Amino acid sequence: MIEVKNLSKVFPDGTRALDNVNLQIKDGEFIAVIGLSGAGKSTFMRCLNRLNDPSAGQILLEGEDIAFAQGRELRKLRRRIGFVFQQFNLVTRLTAFENVISGRLGYHDRLRGLFGLYTTDDKAKAIQALTRVGLEEKMYTKASSLSGGQQQRVAIARALVQEPKLMLADEPTASIDPKLSGVIMGLLKSFCDDGMTVIVNIHELRLAKDFAGRILGFNKGQLVFDGTPDQLTHLEEERVYAGSVADL
Repeated sequence: MIEVKNLSKVFPDGTRALDNVNLQIKDGEFIAVIGLSGAGKSTFMRCLNRLNDPSAGQILLEGEDIAFAQGRELRKLRRRIGFVFQQFNLVTRLTAFENVISGRLGYHDRLRGLFGLYTTDDKAKAIQALTRVGLEEKMYTKASSLSGGQQQRVAIARALVQEPKLMLADEPTASIDPKLSGVIMGLLKSFCDDGMTVIVNIHELRLAKDFAGRILGFNKGQLVFDGTPDQLTHLEEERVYAGSVADL
């Protein structure tokens, strides 16, 4: 489904956040991305959905090179890629339902989106997504009244309602109670049963090993490990977490 070829990202200050990254990702994989803060994990994720523009290389999504897509092409691309942010990025004065249905904006022109002219099908999909994450009873509760774990599930439902082929989650457990981390990871993993590919950037190595079928390890912008949890030996962990780097 996804092929990354010679992907590099250099920021204007000269920081090389990604350095010639190459890998292939199959449909339905659940992948954890690990490494020190500043190792390039978030930059890698943000290049995949084009929140960051690559400096060089290719990102092939179902055979289509999306690395430098612009305008309408980029808008269509983002419908196929869901993104779950660490800090939820919800509009707290809106209800859970209103936040989730905003995930359908990519399917409408700007005017319909501006006035919230969603279709009956859009509304049904939003309800279905909230049910999938176990929040149907909180549908009309304002986001500001929800717990951190509930807000993260709303954010996941908002990404899910896009009907993406690829789901990216950037530190989805960092802003919630540690007791709920397994719930969030299990929920994300369940989407793979539907054929969705899920990539999670995560600091907690235990969660990566417990839930992922494949782990990518970054260090100083380079992909230094690509394998199963069983292959991530103590020696490989030392390679991934070697040294210290400034935040990218």
